[in-house]
Amino acid sequence: MKPKTLAYPVFISLIVLSALAAEGIHVRATGQSSNAAQAGIPRFEVDRSWQWPPKLPNNWVVGIVSFVAVDRHDNVWVMHRPRQVAADVKDRSAPALLVFDSAGKFVRAWGGPGPGYDWPDMEHGLSVDHQDNVWITGLNPLERSYSEPSRRTDDMILKFTSQGKFVKQFGGRDRHPLAVGGNDDKTSVHLATEAVVHPKTNELFVPDGYANRRVLVLDPQTLTVKRIWGAFGVQPPATLGRGEGRSAIKTDDPEGPKVFDSVHGIKVSNEGLVYVGDRNHRRVQVFTLDGKYLGQVFVNPTGNAPPVDGKNAANHMTAGSLAFSSDPGQRFLYVGDYGNGHIHIVDRKALRVVGKFGEMSGKPGDFRGLHAIAVDSKGNLWTAETQPRPVGSRVQRFIFKGIGST
Repeated sequence: MKPKTLAYPVFISLIVLSALAAEGIHVRATGQSSNAAQAGIPRFEVDRSWQWPPKLPNNWVVGIVSFVAVDRHDNVWVMHRPRQVAADVKDRSAPALLVFDSAGKFVRAWGGPGPGYDWPDMEHGLSVDHQDNVWITGLNPLERSYSEPSRRTDDMILKFTSQGKFVKQFGGRDRHPLAVGGNDDKTSVHLATEAVVHPKTNELFVPDGYANRRVLVLDPQTLTVKRIWGAFGVQPPATLGRGEGRSAIKTDDPEGPKVFDSVHGIKVSNEGLVYVGDRNHRRVQVFTLDGKYLGQVFVNPTGNAPPVDGKNAANHMTAGSLAFSSDPGQRFLYVGDYGNGHIHIVDRKALRVVGKFGEMSGKPGDFRGLHAIAVDSKGNLWTAETQPRPVGSRVQRFIFKGIGST
């Protein structure tokens, strides 16, 4: 794969590809992607039988949803934020991790502070690896909790068994002052967004991207750092803080900013290509396992979401979450557009946006604060939204309806 960058105008002109059933999803294909469109793109239908909030034991209630993941058994894992449960029902707050089977039946729940580790004040990222280990990252204090606010920083990665037994911790609480980066630090992350294991090399890939601007690769057994890289595979300056050096994308710059902004999502393909969502710079960059830059695709770089609650939406946050289609070749990359309420469909090998669905609303099939996406073995999509009002903070399920053609 040669390094490539796709120009911004490629993604501007959109045409309607198909409309599903009345309760289905409108999928659009880009006019510049005729070859991919003719070959067909995935179609989805929102599953109205999946209910949120779910029925839980002990009269539990759920706070703001942060993340969703699917394990190798097709169990669906949902992370929520117990500290953001309303004060009058705090005593009924569910554990932070909820597990459901593929039919949506509740299986178990666990998670929260305990001896021997630093549980994050603001739960953020969740993944379950090929050995059923559970990986957790935190975000505090960049988002306010609705109750029990805290200024402590979540500078840790936690590893647990699937049953909730603590295994190991990398970093810890308050390792870095807020908004001061540590891009050379090999002892801690600083508000890392998620952590995923690539089974073939048994390595842990971490987008350390809220206060730092880097990708970390660790040994998942010892949690020692093996490699570090930034945008375009270049090591970022050691002290580059959250507000420093970030620049807006410009339509006359075919490559975009030279550093990452919010390094928010990461996935590693079956053949060992690392896809990194640089959310606020509206792009996905692709690397080898060793951090060699291969190319990038800009995702909705000029899109504008409608105002929400009378305020302008954060429409620059377009490449926030990533997932692959479930076919063996992982033909498509799904990109969650946090700021505009879309899921974009990317021809993964061509690095070309070929379609999208969803709008910025609280209706079934649309999104408010689309924060995480996951795919099960049948190709169904699961989504997690973080916005609490007027409708949001929910998990939705989208049934894969096959590949549609023009």
